[in-house]
Amino acid sequence: MALFTKKTDEVSSNIPLYTVSSQTTLLIVGLGNPGKTYEGTRHNIGFSCLDSFVSAHPDEFGAWIQQKDQKAMSATATFGDKRVVAIKPTTFMNLSGEAVRSVQHFYKIPITHTAVVYDELDLDFGQIRIRSGGDSAGHNGIKSIIAQTDDSFGRIRIGINSEHRTKNDEKDFVLKKFSAEEKKLLPSLHREIDSLLIEYIYRGQLMPETRSFLI
Repeated sequence: MALFTKKTDEVSSNIPLYTVSSQTTLLIVGLGNPGKTYEGTRHNIGFSCLDSFVSAHPDEFGAWIQQKDQKAMSATATFGDKRVVAIKPTTFMNLSGEAVRSVQHFYKIPITHTAVVYDELDLDFGQIRIRSGGDSAGHNGIKSIIAQTDDSFGRIRIGINSEHRTKNDEKDFVLKKFSAEEKKLLPSLHREIDSLLIEYIYRGQLMPETRSFLI
């Protein structure tokens, strides 16, 4: 297994937090809730982005396969000298960490070779924020992953907040489907996430930054 290297110098906003050497396996996790009831909801944007990413690279990825023992749907690929395992946990959101831990153990993937794509209620729709480490900020899926592993994984946080949200409506809002106007913009979002994931795979780095996919 390749060695993982953590930057020991002081980290600025435009220096990679982690680097991954060649001949290694990366885990990319999309968060959401299983079942047709939750398809197309804001809370399932992580699933949506991974579905789009895998579909966009049919020459690299195989089909999604249900891995009951690992509590996840998985698709594997090779990009250059990197092996990539993409998963969608088949647990509900608040148990996502069980799938992540199981897949990491099976493939011997360090937590620092893991990137998680998920919804962020504190960011407006149109914003993407990238970071590594930190607390859950109240997100149940991230809270579960931290509890089952630790907090040093990469995060690609996708804003879902909008004018359609009303006060004290957090739980219902995240489980609602995107508006018609937002749905028209989802292909742009998927392309932006695709670009970020390809950068992560080939460069072996997750850069802390904020992007807008509406520009």
